[in-house]
Amino acid sequence: MAPYYKHLFDPNMAELTNKQNTDQVIVRFSGDSGDGMQLVGNIFSTISATVGNDICTFPDYPADIRAPQGVLTGVSGFQVHIGADKVYTPGDKCDVLIAMNPAALKTQYKYCKPTAAIIIDSDSFTAKDLEKAQFATDDPIAELGITCDVIPCPITSMCQETLKDSGMDNKSIVRCKNMLALGLVCWLFDRNLSLAEGMLRAKFAKKPEIAEANIKVLRAGYDMGHNTHASASHTYTIESKTKAKGKYMDINGNKATAYGLIAAAEKAGMRLFLGSYPITPATDVLHELAKHKSMGVVTMQAEDEIAGCASAVGAAYAGALACTSTSGPGVCLKSEAINLAMITELPLVIIDVQRGGPSTGLPTKSEQTDLLQVLFGRNGESPIPVIAATSPTDCFDSAFLAAKIAVEHMTPVFLLTDAFIANGSAAWKLPNIEEYPAIVPPYVTPEMSEGWSPYKRNPETLVRYWAVPGTPGFMHRIGGLEKSSATGAISNDPENHQLMVEQRAQKIERIADTLPPLQVDGDEDADLLIVGFGGTYGHLHEAMLQMRAEGKKVAQAHLNVINPLPRGTQETLARYKKVVVAEQNMGQLAGYLRMKTTGIEIRQYNEVKGQPFNVAALVDAFTKIIEE
Repeated sequence: MAPYYKHLFDPNMAELTNKQNTDQVIVRFSGDSGDGMQLVGNIFSTISATVGNDICTFPDYPADIRAPQGVLTGVSGFQVHIGADKVYTPGDKCDVLIAMNPAALKTQYKYCKPTAAIIIDSDSFTAKDLEKAQFATDDPIAELGITCDVIPCPITSMCQETLKDSGMDNKSIVRCKNMLALGLVCWLFDRNLSLAEGMLRAKFAKKPEIAEANIKVLRAGYDMGHNTHASASHTYTIESKTKAKGKYMDINGNKATAYGLIAAAEKAGMRLFLGSYPITPATDVLHELAKHKSMGVVTMQAEDEIAGCASAVGAAYAGALACTSTSGPGVCLKSEAINLAMITELPLVIIDVQRGGPSTGLPTKSEQTDLLQVLFGRNGESPIPVIAATSPTDCFDSAFLAAKIAVEHMTPVFLLTDAFIANGSAAWKLPNIEEYPAIVPPYVTPEMSEGWSPYKRNPETLVRYWAVPGTPGFMHRIGGLEKSSATGAISNDPENHQLMVEQRAQKIERIADTLPPLQVDGDEDADLLIVGFGGTYGHLHEAMLQMRAEGKKVAQAHLNVINPLPRGTQETLARYKKVVVAEQNMGQLAGYLRMKTTGIEIRQYNEVKGQPFNVAALVDAFTKIIEE
């Protein structure tokens, strides 16, 4: 152990001080990609959600499948914000950082508050480890200028001591060290280990000996904190305030998306089909839906993105609630098949879990840079509804809404999420599906068979009636070539093409009549209206709340449905003295709103860093706009 460390395990250490009661705390786990930081972060988050705390998480991991051990590019992080009341973000900076090696300390220290506690694995701070992390001296604390509390714990050697009689080899033993860190953190925050133990037994159900080894190390970490009074000044109790009665679970956005699609299929009385190809960070939608064959879900992992989407178009034609999942690069490849679904007017949900681009870009990081692609990235006049989920839990409702619009309006629908909310998690109250609206497909009726054509439309909504193949008396053809509005036969007539283009566009625009108008939170007479879309909701909302607490007049309008824009968007934006559109791109929503509105000066706040917004930076930028 380097000489600058004070020894944590002093038997003469003063008695433990009383745990601090707090309304919220932020914890960040960090280590090598192979150190299991995502696992311990998820377990700790689930425990916190289960006892009634609200949570918001941020998994932050590299694109490398497995970087060399101990190097700066291989650090994996997981941050969780735990609150007694509603929390909207994973937090700007943490109260407790667990750094399993020097590389983790070096890259993650910037996320610490000045009052934070940093727990390090002192066994992993050898001269060789420091060299890998590119430290110039043998004193990383001084070299980094760290002024907050650093608490060295011999995590690796304690793990080895705990499992010395297990019969496991040293490599397998050391893999369990993340559980010792988890046990220590559970002690710091007064968490019961029984939930963690149950999760480990479920995860390693086929290898019970591995489960029990991890549980033994978990308990050792908890006991280490209890017996040595580790970090006595940084122990917390977070009281859980009363929530609405019901069953809660910790859920991430991808799983919530899958559940929302299943719920929609049940409501519509349709089979759910997903044709997909694995791509980060959307693959877990495919993985989750593949688990639910008992619910009638059919999944197909295709050979490429094009085949995945084309199979979904075929399933839609056959009468299924069809979906395909991907990220930005996959949307590029799927565009031709999506356009086929658009011109044939078939229901299809396209889930785009946005990541950093362009090209392969930053595959494990989050951006909002696909907006213009999903709005306009097809040939010809090809309007498609676009919905953007605002949080991990909102992915359920947004997926349900996307499916409802697709089925009831006979159109492809884009559902935008992003890596931040798809991988991040929150406490979710299991919904009562009976409270959700019906989904009614516009099926043909027997009396329509006389003189029916495939593009016979409802005169109010302009939605074409749906004759699922095999329906007696409704044999027909549809395809990518333009069709006659009257007969459904192939048509090159200029006037007919003009009519069909207009009808398809009006059909999408009329969807707005079935949706709520644009909602605004905050001050009605605000000096500044903050506008955003999708997964930035929590950060923008927290910025608004902080500014209002400082006496500033601020409001927020967040778009869940982007195409068609909610009714009243023009009038709402025009009511405010200043409007700023904040987004994780270079101004795509701002440009779109300028196309769709008139006479409104739109300011912009843009970041393309692959990281969530920083609330403090937002508050600073928005305050300057007010003071201009």
